[in-house]
Amino acid sequence: MASAPSKHYTDDISLLVVTLDTNPFFWSTFSFHFSDFLSQVLAFLNSILLLGQLNQVVVIATGCNSCSYIYDSSSDRNHASTNGTMPALYSNLLHNLDEFAAKDHQFTTDHKPPTVPSSLLSGALSMALCYIQRAFRAGPMHPQPRILCLHGSTDGPEQYVAIMNAIFSAQHSSVPVDSCYIGSNNSAFLQQASYITGGIYYRPPQLEGLFQYLSTVFATDLHSREYLRLPKSLGVDFRASCFCHKQTIDMGYVCSVCLSIFCEHHDKCSTCSSVFGQAQSDVASADSRKRKAS
Repeated sequence: MASAPSKHYTDDISLLVVTLDTNPFFWSTFSFHFSDFLSQVLAFLNSILLLGQLNQVVVIATGCNSCSYIYDSSSDRNHASTNGTMPALYSNLLHNLDEFAAKDHQFTTDHKPPTVPSSLLSGALSMALCYIQRAFRAGPMHPQPRILCLHGSTDGPEQYVAIMNAIFSAQHSSVPVDSCYIGSNNSAFLQQASYITGGIYYRPPQLEGLFQYLSTVFATDLHSREYLRLPKSLGVDFRASCFCHKQTIDMGYVCSVCLSIFCEHHDKCSTCSSVFGQAQSDVASADSRKRKAS
């Protein structure tokens, strides 16, 4: 694949890609209703479009089994209202969201997980970066891209590798990842994503005023952020997940060849097949004996 062209931005035009957590397992146990959450998010997205005629908004629904584009303001069918009472932003997004939720729920019913699953954050980030890369290749002048993750589900350690790959890809493309986390505890993955890419991580203290937090913290374009004092994360959880059991660990073993992380000592790396420590010495001794015998 050809490399992306040099990134020439316009200061006052934004491309905002929003990943929306629709995990039914999370919302069924969360105190804040999804309908209230969605109404405030829709008002925020509408305000982004009102801030600039050329601003673009893309919304990706993030379920526990799949992800899907549910709104793209640059699409022709979203330029006009689909009925006489509801703007196109609301009608088209809600229609696509209902279809996505039904498919995701059907898949969950057919393959009921043994535990409460996390949202497919890795897939949503990958889709967001793919859309932004298409914008990069559309021409030398394009909007300032950024990703906003609106999530509340717990982290899925099994997604660690895929999420970190997406984070480093965003960093390489100079795409900041903003995170608005509404769950009970902080998200280590989103904290690392915002820290590494130069984005903003924020956990609203009161969800009843979510629109106010979104509009004051995340509505500002990248150029204006240089002149504002925005919230800074007080700490970042840099813990990783092991490659063997997909569990979050504080200390572990790292392969010196491929940098795979393990919670237990292994004689051989399961990723690159490198031999470790005493096992490596034993293999070398065995090879030496074979050469002498021959």
